[in-house]
Amino acid sequence: MQDIRKALYVGSRSDGTLIQRPMSPHVQVYRYRLSMVLSISNRITGVIATAGAALGVFWLGAAAKGPKAFATARKVTGNPLGQLVLVGWLASVVYHTVGGIRHLIWDAGYRYDKEELNKDGPVAVGVTAGVSTVLAVALLAVAGCRRSKRAKAGKVS
Repeated sequence: MQDIRKALYVGSRSDGTLIQRPMSPHVQVYRYRLSMVLSISNRITGVIATAGAALGVFWLGAAAKGPKAFATARKVTGNPLGQLVLVGWLASVVYHTVGGIRHLIWDAGYRYDKEELNKDGPVAVGVTAGVSTVLAVALLAVAGCRRSKRAKAGKVS
C-alpha cells in the first residue's frame, strides 16, 4: 500500500504536467532561536496591545458616563491585579514598538545579516525591559502620590 502522504503533495505545473511538491520540514526540525521567538512575540504583543486599547476605550467611556462609573473604573485600575494588567499592557506596547522599529530598520535594508540579527535580539529585549520598568515605576509612583494626596484630603476611594 502506498503512503497516503505522497498523494497530498502532488501539484501541477502551468503546462498541466503533474509534479510532486517537496514536503515541508516539521516544526521539530527547526532549532528555536531568539530571533524566531522575538518575531512570534511581536505578533502576540500586537494582539495584547490592541486588547489593552479596547480596555482604554472602556475606561474613557466610564469617564464620560459620570462619576459613579469612573469611580468603578478607578477601583478596577487601582486594584493590584488591575495594576498588574496595566503594567503587562504597558510592557507589550513597549515591546511591540521596539519590534516595529526593528522591522522598519529591516525594511530599509539594514541590519539583516545573521550576525546583526543575533546581536539585535538581546538589545531589543534589554530596551524593552528598561523602558517598561522605568515607565511602570514612574506611573505607579505618580498613582501612589495621587492616592496619598486624596487620602490626606479625605477623599479616599
